[in-house]
Amino acid sequence: MPRLQADASPDRWVPVTGSLGFRGRRHRKAAIRMLLGQANRAMGAEERPGSRGMAWMMSQAAPLLMRRADGRVLIWVWKADPELVVLMAQLQELTPQLRTARAMMPIEYDDTESFPNPHLGVGERLVMALPPEPRTPPFATYTWDTGTHLVTLTAVCSDRERVGTVIPFVDEVARSIRVIDDLTIDGSPEVLRIEPRA
Repeated sequence: MPRLQADASPDRWVPVTGSLGFRGRRHRKAAIRMLLGQANRAMGAEERPGSRGMAWMMSQAAPLLMRRADGRVLIWVWKADPELVVLMAQLQELTPQLRTARAMMPIEYDDTESFPNPHLGVGERLVMALPPEPRTPPFATYTWDTGTHLVTLTAVCSDRERVGTVIPFVDEVARSIRVIDDLTIDGSPEVLRIEPRA
């Protein structure tokens, strides 16, 4: 089964994926509070931090949900300020429905630029530092079409004035993303993981 792998500097990013219990709990809660607050704004609700109780419950559930995603979703938060940036990589099978949904995206999403990745080839990058809708948080998306799967990386930032300072570090993670395959060895229950060529 194909999975995602990436190199996110531990000096800058804290992984949410695979962080169970107390490990990474503070960063998970802060990131979820930020996302809940942004969701409130997007829906026109009064701007306020996300519910502490809801953030706690989601922070406990997030690692288990990520584990069930089985390597198809990877999430990090900005180490110095977990409420500033949340970064999510996702691997999706390219179904006709997904291709149709991408073709029907708003015209603003056509304003992309080429973005090379040594493992996935040339993809696209879209940086929306100042989305036309004031309630929409700044974000950046990176996409690669492998022919069978769509690899995406999305960064959501809580601060329009600081988004430009973190994009170069998001680019670093984007260049390191790769897809790996697990192959079962005949006659053995063990799994051989094949790394992609650089």
